[in-house]
Amino acid sequence: MFRRVIAALALLLLAAALLVAGWPQLLGLQTQTGVAQLVSLRALAGGMAAVAVVVLLVIALASRSARRFCASAAVLLLVFVGLSAAVLASRGWGSEHFAAKGEGGVTVLSWNTLGDAPGADRIATLALDNDADIVVLPETSVELAQQIADRMGAEGRTMAVHNITFDQIAKARTTSLLISSSLGRYVPDSEAGSTRVIPSGLWRPADGDGPAIVAGHPVAPVPGEMPAWREGLEWLAARCQEPDLIMAGDLNSTIDHWSHLAGEGELGDCHDGAKATGDAAVGTWPTRIPAEAGAPIDHVLAGSDWRFTGFRVVRDQDHAGSDHRPVIAQLERVS
Repeated sequence: MFRRVIAALALLLLAAALLVAGWPQLLGLQTQTGVAQLVSLRALAGGMAAVAVVVLLVIALASRSARRFCASAAVLLLVFVGLSAAVLASRGWGSEHFAAKGEGGVTVLSWNTLGDAPGADRIATLALDNDADIVVLPETSVELAQQIADRMGAEGRTMAVHNITFDQIAKARTTSLLISSSLGRYVPDSEAGSTRVIPSGLWRPADGDGPAIVAGHPVAPVPGEMPAWREGLEWLAARCQEPDLIMAGDLNSTIDHWSHLAGEGELGDCHDGAKATGDAAVGTWPTRIPAEAGAPIDHVLAGSDWRFTGFRVVRDQDHAGSDHRPVIAQLERVS
């Protein structure tokens, strides 16, 4: 009798844990320590649960005394696998289809370079090959950003360099932004402030004609920085209150983390490019595991004045030195 009670309690605890891991938004736990990290890696967690199902079924077949418990646990895990697969399938594994870029279209490249690791030539080539108008580079020094701009300028694409740096302790505490001269001159909006620990910024067209641009990089949700991470997400959502805005960067968060901040879009009133194009299940971090199993934490978002005509996670730069994959999005104005 006692063993049955213990087994029943263990199954109840497993069911509760899987519910939190599979749909933490139901209980408002998506930004809590442990849960925030787990839900970032939905695909990996689902894959590990599938392996556990197989192991439990083998044990159930081999051991009569453990059969009922193992079979019940396997059923719970199988439900979790199904839920994870359904969520990921609804977000999309990557169409990578881009419509022809029209007049007035904007292409955005975002790549956390892990402290300049890929080098100027590689980043400039990627930007040029994809006709990038906006290049957001978290963890990238202003010196490397200028080198990238120089290489792009030599190919006939003039880019203005912008940067926000907290200090020189580490390159993680700097964020660079390149904006094509075709979009006009941009100036920083000092009143917008920044995320804490790692810098983010908002830039506006000097003549008021064009989208506001946010280069975002809130701190990662690691122990000791969880309050700053949550504040960072709130800062991003607060920027997403105007329709003519484009945001990109390493946002250290997935769509799951934004549910309490959603407005007309996934984050405030901004719509996520990967979600809009069916690419939101493709992982951008870390590069040491397949994109299908990674965390989709690098994003391009836009306000309601814009719609996405293409998005892809770049998968052929995994050995370039960064632990993040670049993302590229193409947008056009809503007519």
